[in-house]
Amino acid sequence: MKIGCPKEIKPQEFRVGMTPSAALEAVNAGHEVIIQKGAGVGAGFDDAQYVAAGAKIIDTAEEIFATADMIVKVKEPQAVERKMLREGQVLFTYLHLAPDPEQTKDLMDSGATCIAYETVTDRMGGLPLLAPMSEVAGKLAPQVGAWTLQKANGGRGVLMGGVPGVGPANVMVIGGGVVGTHAARVAAGMGADVTVLDRSLPRMRYLDDAFSGLFKTRYASAQNTIELAREADMIIGAVLIPGAAAPKLISKAQLSELKPGAALVDVAIDQGGCFETSKATTHQDPIYEVDGVMHYCVANMPGAVARTSTIALGNATMPFMLDLANKGWRQACADDEHLLNGLNVHAGKLTYHAVGKALGIDVLSPKLALKE
Repeated sequence: MKIGCPKEIKPQEFRVGMTPSAALEAVNAGHEVIIQKGAGVGAGFDDAQYVAAGAKIIDTAEEIFATADMIVKVKEPQAVERKMLREGQVLFTYLHLAPDPEQTKDLMDSGATCIAYETVTDRMGGLPLLAPMSEVAGKLAPQVGAWTLQKANGGRGVLMGGVPGVGPANVMVIGGGVVGTHAARVAAGMGADVTVLDRSLPRMRYLDDAFSGLFKTRYASAQNTIELAREADMIIGAVLIPGAAAPKLISKAQLSELKPGAALVDVAIDQGGCFETSKATTHQDPIYEVDGVMHYCVANMPGAVARTSTIALGNATMPFMLDLANKGWRQACADDEHLLNGLNVHAGKLTYHAVGKALGIDVLSPKLALKE
């Protein structure tokens, strides 16, 4: 198979879809790898490293899209990239379709087979290709939230750990999954007073047992959410419904009840955001204010630490990429129901239920799509 990796073109996206290590694995398995010139520079990988791995450097994305059997990326294809996709081609990347009807339509129109990192599952019910970036984003969230809290950035001017005689910041984390757990650990490590909200009693028991009181847990009822939000200096939104639009947990009307200069960090922004007033921002212009409350809603947070993120993502995606290349997408998905769960679009039809529900589009069963 000819595997192509174009340079990411989303603003301030420095990650790359294939590391030189992944390229070497693919070449050793008998595949041809083509990498766009300069694609890995933002993550610290120069063209010479890809050439040493046996890959070929191509000048333009157009040539890669025109000749590759499978396109491997990081972020969802932008409008100009979607126009270059073709029938029968495999796209393997993050898609986040539920809040993005335009991308969904374009991918369906392309006739390509699109497999989304974020909906591939594992035997334990986890999301193995989302988890590495969730870990990175979770660890980043308190860091960028602390920056947002600084007075010069519009925040309350509160130090995360306080100082002797002055209390620490009050941090509320909504969601106790991968993002929330890492966010809570880092925020508590910075000295903040942290509370994690979740609706799963088993998950809260696990967090209490595993972290021995490093942070508190509370049930995520609507009443507890707003009561804790009123006292919070920072609120980290870390909720996820796999493949679906994120629920809105704090409304615009409730912003007036929050502390002036409080920081909202919406890690769920890729799935539409979990605060009603959230809108996607970039690393270049990451924060904005609504009703006196500061919002940090960068849609590709892990891109800020592109090298760490690229290597972590590559470690997770490489086995699946090799399966797709070695067997072809149909056989690979037929052999692995967890990879099949990543199938979102095939031959003009939507194949992921949660996206169809969010966008009001009829869905073809992925098992039926294997036969088309």
